[in-house]
Amino acid sequence: MSVDQLPAAYTLAAKFDKAVMAEQFISGMELTCPVMGYGDTAQALPVVRIVAPDANYDYQNKYFSDETRYICPSELPPEQEKQIQELVLQSYKTLGCRGWARADVMVRESDNQPFLLEINTSPGMTNHSLVPMSAAIAGMPYEKLCVEILRMAALDLQVSKDWTPETN
Repeated sequence: MSVDQLPAAYTLAAKFDKAVMAEQFISGMELTCPVMGYGDTAQALPVVRIVAPDANYDYQNKYFSDETRYICPSELPPEQEKQIQELVLQSYKTLGCRGWARADVMVRESDNQPFLLEINTSPGMTNHSLVPMSAAIAGMPYEKLCVEILRMAALDLQVSKDWTPETN
């Protein structure tokens, strides 16, 4: 889609939903970076570089392709990895995240500028998921990672003094 097609696309989309969003396409390297902790104790784990066929990390390449590669350690220059970790950590703290999360980042190929795409506050935790992969590189085996996540878990639930299993 070109810029001049955007108004017509917006008008069409607005016929189906009043909330319409458009974002700039960023061509470049796709990364993800897990974070663990809360507040000042939060720490970014090693960055994972995602290399998908034809640079297309879509549903098919994420869940079904054997050709997608996950590189951890990321093989990025140390200063670039640190920059990504700082961006992710600052975003995590700004959003008030705690426990664990994983942030997805694109690095624009034209100027190496990183862009935060999203923070997933309930990332996958199978032994094939990216958080356990990064944690293992940081020296935290899967079992210890799970125990640490449970240790940090907290509920912000205020239970009424009148609550009983029968009233719920």
